[in-house]
Amino acid sequence: MFKKDNKQASRVRRHVRVRRKVSGTAARPRLSVYRSEKNIYAQIIDDVKGETLVAASSIDKGFEGTGWDLEAAKKVGKAIAERAKASGIDQVVFDRGGYIYHGRVQALADAAREAGLQF
Repeated sequence: MFKKDNKQASRVRRHVRVRRKVSGTAARPRLSVYRSEKNIYAQIIDDVKGETLVAASSIDKGFEGTGWDLEAAKKVGKAIAERAKASGIDQVVFDRGGYIYHGRVQALADAAREAGLQF
């Protein structure tokens, strides 16, 4: 018999591997993405201080629509970029969180770029 892969554990291993190289600073913080089955979350983090500078998600108040489709990811990407611009952040390092750069993760990143965030 062979073991079935644990998808969450595999994602965490990939994320740890990426995090060895990707780190956020005050000049260029890290845009971290977390994708659950029903929602999508994005944070801009300064890893030197260990604090979240800006956050947006599909469970925020005033968010309209469902949280699990491409449209939700686009709305969250646009919201995180607007909030980052408001707090003076122009450039970030993108952290895909161990997920494949496809689907909702890609839609969030593209929407953030279109709204003026550089990475």
